[in-house]
Amino acid sequence: MAVTEPVPEEAPSGRATGTRPDGASDAGSPVAAPSVAGALVAGTATAGSRTDGRPAHEAILRRQSARESAARTYARALPIVPVRARGLTIEGADGRRYLDCLSGAGTLALGHNHPVVLEAIRKVLDSGAPLHVLDLATPVKDAFVTELFRTLPPGLADHARVQFCGPAGTDAVEAALKLVRAATGRSGVLAFTGAYHGMTAGSLEASGGAFDVRVARLPYPQDYRCPFGIGGERGAELAARWTESVLDDPKSGVRQPAGMILEPVQGEGGVIPAPDKWMRRMRQITAERSIPLIADEVQTGVGRTGAFWAVEHSGVVPDVMVLSKAIGGSLPLAVVVYRDALDVWQPGAHAGTFRGNQLAMAAGAATLAYVRENRLAERAATLGGRMLGQLRLLAQEFPCMGEVRGRGLMIGVEMVDPEGGSGSGAIGAPQAVARTGDEPGAPAGGVRAHDVTPRRTPPSAPGRAAPYPAAPALAAAVRRECLRRGLIVELGGRHASVVRLLPPLTITDEQAAAVLDRLSDAMAAVARSQLRGAGPRVPDQPNHQPERPHRPEHRPQHQPQPLNRPGRRQDGHAEWTG
Repeated sequence: MAVTEPVPEEAPSGRATGTRPDGASDAGSPVAAPSVAGALVAGTATAGSRTDGRPAHEAILRRQSARESAARTYARALPIVPVRARGLTIEGADGRRYLDCLSGAGTLALGHNHPVVLEAIRKVLDSGAPLHVLDLATPVKDAFVTELFRTLPPGLADHARVQFCGPAGTDAVEAALKLVRAATGRSGVLAFTGAYHGMTAGSLEASGGAFDVRVARLPYPQDYRCPFGIGGERGAELAARWTESVLDDPKSGVRQPAGMILEPVQGEGGVIPAPDKWMRRMRQITAERSIPLIADEVQTGVGRTGAFWAVEHSGVVPDVMVLSKAIGGSLPLAVVVYRDALDVWQPGAHAGTFRGNQLAMAAGAATLAYVRENRLAERAATLGGRMLGQLRLLAQEFPCMGEVRGRGLMIGVEMVDPEGGSGSGAIGAPQAVARTGDEPGAPAGGVRAHDVTPRRTPPSAPGRAAPYPAAPALAAAVRRECLRRGLIVELGGRHASVVRLLPPLTITDEQAAAVLDRLSDAMAAVARSQLRGAGPRVPDQPNHQPERPHRPEHRPQHQPQPLNRPGRRQDGHAEWTG
């Protein structure tokens, strides 16, 4: 789930102006709140249904706000009531359609309601098989494990065990931490700044926002806000040296740990890909010191980053992999896969009543097979590289786009305040470095899917410019403007200043063009607001209501050109192609 700063409640109010999916107008008479049975009939709460003179979906949002915990997150920033979904598209109860680049926080590898997923679920339901079996062996589970092992890195699959956990990624992280502690007899854990591993006690300890923990925090390499003020390959090398020093210095205050846990791409930390060379160093450092390496692939797995598992980019084979989200094919499922030498569990040492989710295993096996057979990881690498290239062109028009970064279809745009002046560049002091392709090691004539926006000066050059302050208000404004245009994005990163794109791996070229077009329009609207001196629009009252997708009156004076063909689509939007 996203870890963002609190935002005002944005529940729609007023009269909806769209049409219902059946083509009828919004006119209608007041009706009572929908019953449970009525709500289950194909999402019947549309804009034509009124409660107290207002659309029924607004009543649903008001009831949610009144009844649900203040801990809710996405519902605050995305005031929509989904009733139907297919692939990239969500239809709200008000009849409006949205392009979903949140994808269940990366859960929906195949998008909403993919036919192979629905068929797999129906087969189990129609077979009469038990849906709840604890950890008993079933044909459905056997098929899932077989497909899972078929996709694992060979060095792990040949000597692996799988542990089914409670159906959330955070419980799988808990299991992984317990496992390495039991196997090594040690208690400490090495984790990294900016990490996000879940919301339960142990996984939260290993995350970047934790306090009073048994975890030693190490620097995670990044180029834009390098903790050493250098970035690039040199910054990653210093991060690795710091790790070695902490482990080898008897006065570092860090005892020999039970394990090291890391994300190959930090997701909630701001979409920060780990350099492949640094990943290999972490593997070498841990192997030489008999420290189990845990790769958290909850969000990066199943083709998301352009490889089936993100560790495959670097060739690293971890001792433990934590898997959830996409492996359940949209349903709750989480597992830990680890080397058999670590299998020291006592019976019941880690259990969960719902660890035998048969529907999720069926949906997950179908998803894993579909991604593998249709080479969707390769597709994510190719399309993700094109989208990153287009976004970098867009960043040349908007200085508030401090950095574009990502890997595959895991993309982030960090929003900054270019009028905020330069600062130290430290993470804790929210502060774009100028950019072109002269970064050491950058390939000629192409964009790597995991590159960050290059600088005009090498990262190690003296006088390296400090990044501008992070701009969470601008990021929130971009998210709002995207929603007004029918595009769902989410925020993450330090200070919630990174606009994140996690489209399904099945996204088409045409859909990718529409996503980039709407995001471009949103950026332009926010930039115009800045130029007028009004600043980003932040509502004082919870009265935000999404509008039908539309284009602003003016676009930036110099538009980035598409990689292939220019032109306009039939709907009048600019053509973004790759």
